[in-house]
Amino acid sequence: MFSGIILDIGTIEHATDRNGGLTLSISVNGSTMGGVKLGDSLAVNGTCLTIVKVCDDSVDVDVSRETLNCTTGLATQGARVNLERALLLTDRLNGHLVSGHIDGIGEVTKLSDLKESLKLSVRAPRPLLKYIAVKGSITINGTSLTINQTKDDIFDVNLIPYTLQTTTLGSLSAGDLVNIEIDQVARYVERIMQIQA
Repeated sequence: MFSGIILDIGTIEHATDRNGGLTLSISVNGSTMGGVKLGDSLAVNGTCLTIVKVCDDSVDVDVSRETLNCTTGLATQGARVNLERALLLTDRLNGHLVSGHIDGIGEVTKLSDLKESLKLSVRAPRPLLKYIAVKGSITINGTSLTINQTKDDIFDVNLIPYTLQTTTLGSLSAGDLVNIEIDQVARYVERIMQIQA
């Protein structure tokens, strides 16, 4: 489990083929990611992956073909990625509960400068629209955010200066694709209603 609070920005230094999947070597900040060990879970742009190698300034993770088919931004050498270590039971939950299982790929439609923040507009896949609600939580490339507005298949979130400094979201442009994970509570509510119907 994760909280959507990004701890570090890494760079995919190498993406090596592994029987159709990939092994990614990601540079990390030792002070931020210190203490990670073999077998730990690491959210990479919101995708929960397992650490298979640890070096002083990098970690390796394996990515299956299925995961590559369901996500974006994990196969590009040189790409900057948001990183978060798995939560401890004693951690504060500063964002919201995030599983690291991507629900769909969204498309950035617009970025608007609001002076005190940046408004990010994203087109969501139609099957996810019923889970996206104003003031609800959503994760974009692993970052926990609050939905401010919805219209048709587009939702808006605000990126405050701290978020712009500590994540890769500030470098997005119209047309870029992003990983989306909806709030888990919405999924469970839907399932309960299906069973009770």
